[in-house]
Amino acid sequence: MIFKGDPTMNEGWFSRPVPVSECITGDIRYVSSARQAIDVLSGNWRERGSMKHQAALRACQRAMHGDMPAEIARTAFVDAASEARVLSE
Repeated sequence: MIFKGDPTMNEGWFSRPVPVSECITGDIRYVSSARQAIDVLSGNWRERGSMKHQAALRACQRAMHGDMPAEIARTAFVDAASEARVLSE
């Protein structure tokens, strides 16, 4: 589990934001880091619990711990967003 404010973690900044459509309002949100991606994945996610959703959560957590490059986590998040049909690229 991730706790906000944990000093052992970083944001895991992406090279460029990932635009996703918010499920309820349809507004576009620009996700710029692994921490932000975890917040989105932990909310009202259409494909919650799918393999891509779980892989994205794990990748973002690892990126925040410095165990994985943020760009790999970004790719996993893009795959999960595409599967959930919320990617706005």
